[in-house]
Amino acid sequence: MPVAITKAATLKPKQDETKLGFGTFFTDHMFNMDYHPDKGWHNPRIEPYANISMDPATMVLHYGQGIFEGLKAYRNDAGAIQLFRPQENFKRLNRSAHRLCIPEIDPDFALEALKQLLLVEKDWVPSAPGTTLYIRPTILATDPFLGVRASFTYRFYIILCPVGAYYSEGFNPIKIWVTREYVRAVRGGVGETKTIGNYAASLYAGERAHKEGYTQVLWLDGVEHKYIEEVGAMNIFFLIDDELITPMLSGSILPGVTRDSVITLAKQMDLKVTERKISIDEVVDAHAAGTLKEIFGSGTAAVVSPVGELKYGDQIITVGDGTVGPLAQKLYDAIQGIQFGQAPDPHGWIVPVG
Repeated sequence: MPVAITKAATLKPKQDETKLGFGTFFTDHMFNMDYHPDKGWHNPRIEPYANISMDPATMVLHYGQGIFEGLKAYRNDAGAIQLFRPQENFKRLNRSAHRLCIPEIDPDFALEALKQLLLVEKDWVPSAPGTTLYIRPTILATDPFLGVRASFTYRFYIILCPVGAYYSEGFNPIKIWVTREYVRAVRGGVGETKTIGNYAASLYAGERAHKEGYTQVLWLDGVEHKYIEEVGAMNIFFLIDDELITPMLSGSILPGVTRDSVITLAKQMDLKVTERKISIDEVVDAHAAGTLKEIFGSGTAAVVSPVGELKYGDQIITVGDGTVGPLAQKLYDAIQGIQFGQAPDPHGWIVPVG
């Protein structure tokens, strides 16, 4: 399908790249496409960034039938724009779509449409150190109907947002709070999909964590309340002795693209990597025994985020000496090096734009 392009008559002023923050500023244009049972996905277009008009009965507002993705565009040292494993994001979008009864999109077309949008918005891709252009593909149910069923119509859109560091700490250790009182997801639910309801379920515990001075929540499993799952915005890794452990994908954990990248690179570094159940008690015991060397998260927004402190009940665990661990630093540098074109890409993860 050809993508129609309508340029904005007035362009927004660019923001100071040293003061971007995360998720605040948006570019001049967006991609839109619609779905109807009689037409399939149709009317792909790039047009000025604008509000979406909705009937008050629009189904996504009442039943949460919506999914999204998150990836980034990077400007390399030569000034060219590139993407990091975007095919994996569109594959995951389709897995989420399947679980939420949303018609799947053609991932090759979606990637081509994204490239066209990025070429229109190329001046928005920042070049200051530590900055990127965040990309948010989203699909919403659009039927105006009050009744629990899958929608018949949908809107697929992509918006762009120049960003700096996700956490105010930057690449410095964050503090995370472990909750046994609240759960995010259970196996058999939609925890492994990137659907809007998962994030609504995390908000209350997140606010509790912030009030206690912690950046994020570490979720435990929803059945026994003892096995570690993930952090609110990241997958999680533990370096115990010389083994890197991350919770296995069991149906309630988001299969992160950065998680997979960390596992691949860690194995390439000849590190023992294990995907298995790991309980919070095992982590506490490892800390007491002096074998807990590092904890860090992984995700598109923060890439690799070292954890300096963990609070579980009345126990406060300082990880290592509270500073960035050598493995977290090494993995962060390796992934960032590939993403910005400063290191070889032996896995073919980089996709040039234009």
